[in-house]
Amino acid sequence: MAEIVYLNGQLVSRSEARLSPFDHGFLYGYGLFETMRAYSGHIFRLDSHLARLRCSAESIGLAHSILTTDEGKQSLKAACVATLAANRLKDARIRLTVSAGEGDMTPDPATCSSPTVLITARNLVPLPPEKYEAGFKAAISFLRRNSQSPLSRLKSTCYMENVLARTAARAAGYDEAIFLDEQGYLAEGSTTNVFLVSRGELITPCFESGVLPGITRDAVLEIARTLNIKATERWVEPNELIEAQEAFLTNSILELMPLVSVEGRPIGMGKPGKLTGDLLFAYRKLVDETLH
Repeated sequence: MAEIVYLNGQLVSRSEARLSPFDHGFLYGYGLFETMRAYSGHIFRLDSHLARLRCSAESIGLAHSILTTDEGKQSLKAACVATLAANRLKDARIRLTVSAGEGDMTPDPATCSSPTVLITARNLVPLPPEKYEAGFKAAISFLRRNSQSPLSRLKSTCYMENVLARTAARAAGYDEAIFLDEQGYLAEGSTTNVFLVSRGELITPCFESGVLPGITRDAVLEIARTLNIKATERWVEPNELIEAQEAFLTNSILELMPLVSVEGRPIGMGKPGKLTGDLLFAYRKLVDETLH
């Protein structure tokens, strides 16, 4: 069966999908995206992803009704579900991309009359259990996250820094790159949020460090409250990560991935920690309860 995508109100085959060469998402990276995970045909926390998209769209002036109204939200929600169904997928990665749309060649968003909305879905084969048992190894990126930039809190299609950081880390034999902000505080991974455990306390960098408000990050903090685990969002020194008892990374696709070393230096015992395992179990239980 041909891969089906949703483009501007229609489900079409991938080969038939056409984007304007003057789309400002392509020309200038003026756009947003959400990456979501479907389990057994259900998209986990779809409403949360759409709420974040709506907030981000308003903050950068993408004030079209499909992004800023309840009717528009329901339309996007239905489109995501329809794209998943059209591809006959159960466990999948779904990406919703919205750009300012077609405009003039000059970087003037006022020339863009209507946003481009693209939804794609592909089968997802999760990483094997052995990878979670081994954990990720990370490098500190040579790039710094600018905490003063509004882009640091947006899932923007201006993603070059993330790509460069991740590419460099993988070329050096690491699984992920971790950004510090311009003041030298711990920020986030190239595609993940970062958590560490110190003296039994769960700690994650605050938004003021230039951190994306991750959907999985929020879920972990909710789970921590439910389990009466003290959780703190604050400025974090890089050495705190190295000296932590354990650490892990989060995003919608990975869920919670143990982080066992940074720059070749082990975190804790250099293997996944107990609290990380407990939270991963609780997260997957939350997913299962949500689906049923």
